[in-house]
Amino acid sequence: MTTSLEGPTPKPVGVAVLTVSDTRTVDTDTSGDLLIERVQTAGHTLVARQLCPDDPQTIRAFVKSWCDDSRVDVVLSTGGTGLTGRDSTTDVFEGLYEKKIPGFGELFRTLSYAEIGSSTINSRATGGLASGTLLFCLPGSTGACRLAWDAILHEQLDLRTRPCNLVQLMPRFEEASK
Repeated sequence: MTTSLEGPTPKPVGVAVLTVSDTRTVDTDTSGDLLIERVQTAGHTLVARQLCPDDPQTIRAFVKSWCDDSRVDVVLSTGGTGLTGRDSTTDVFEGLYEKKIPGFGELFRTLSYAEIGSSTINSRATGGLASGTLLFCLPGSTGACRLAWDAILHEQLDLRTRPCNLVQLMPRFEEASK
């Protein structure tokens, strides 16, 4: 079990938030707003926020630029994780991963099942590592973003979480394998 996390994290990380949608605007982006509120309340630094259409080249350009930005430790995306022809965020992210974090998607869908039942199979939520940057691809619904943050990411992006967390591993993400 994890430790109780009260107050801001003692080691803030830099976060970029990408909303992928053909219809949302900054005024209607409740999922992006929720992620930003959660990131900042936890004591992390919001480095960038962007909305873009569900276009693979545009998504890739934003994510790649953030992976190359030393201020960004984590990229959170919302939207484009479904099964329709326009849902391409998961495919772009998985194409960038050097290491996939299968447990993220597995745990997200397990927790999601408790809330929405078998409809969770429609989500291709995923996580991975690219150029030393953590990438998490979340569904577009505000409820899904809340679940992902509150039940998984909040703890894993806090150095106080035991027995282990992603923040303690960050300095080692780019070490060479032997």
